[in-house]
Amino acid sequence: MGAAATTANTPGPRSSVTARVLDVLAAFTTERPRLTLTEISRRCGLPLTTTHRLVGELAGWGALERADDGRYRIGLRLWEVGALAPRSLGLRETAMPFLEDLYEVTRENVQLAVLDGTEVVYVERLSGRAAVNVITRVGMRLPLHATGVGLVLLAHADAALQEKVLTAPLRRYTEKTICVPDVLRRTLADVRRTGVAISDGQIELVALSVAAPVRAAGGEVVAALSVVVPAAGTSPLAYIPVVRAAARGISRALGHR
Repeated sequence: MGAAATTANTPGPRSSVTARVLDVLAAFTTERPRLTLTEISRRCGLPLTTTHRLVGELAGWGALERADDGRYRIGLRLWEVGALAPRSLGLRETAMPFLEDLYEVTRENVQLAVLDGTEVVYVERLSGRAAVNVITRVGMRLPLHATGVGLVLLAHADAALQEKVLTAPLRRYTEKTICVPDVLRRTLADVRRTGVAISDGQIELVALSVAAPVRAAGGEVVAALSVVVPAAGTSPLAYIPVVRAAARGISRALGHR
């Protein structure tokens, strides 16, 4: 992961200042949320002096924060700016009452996600102490093929995107992750036919996800809603009606009839 990230983030000899700033921000990942100045320099392929200057400017603005141990992390100012993205802001505000209702009924993890490229991005998540522990958090990205919300979004994506995902390597997280293109193709057809996706132990063996599409006024799928429950001893059929009802409620609030 580290080597791949270093290669991807290495700027060319003529890269702009903006590109270098973006490389610094992209050096932080879910696996490496805190980095030293030297680690940032190495992952970006930048001289230490240049990294020191850029990181200092970003920290001064609030895009980065320096922790007590001297390592840097993404700052709240950047999160505040990201929260203004119109695709997530209006959607989250509209969806929140339905997400809260779904959480009150299930007391499990409730998630809302959108499509971005070939990944799913989580824009909201509600969870309680008794809910099964999951890795997802707001702002996190995961592959489409391995999550309930991802399967919903991929099933309703255009054919070109589906083929792009189907012909690319499918990352395996557990022995249950769908990594065979033909199996994934049949799974997507089932999602379109039934209107719901069930992802059992694909990211973590302990978790099972039931997801449904959220539609805008024109009928296009703009998001996916899911509830994540313990995989052991749980019947997904028990959660399908409430997940569908919540997704339809959000869709109606967005103008879909």
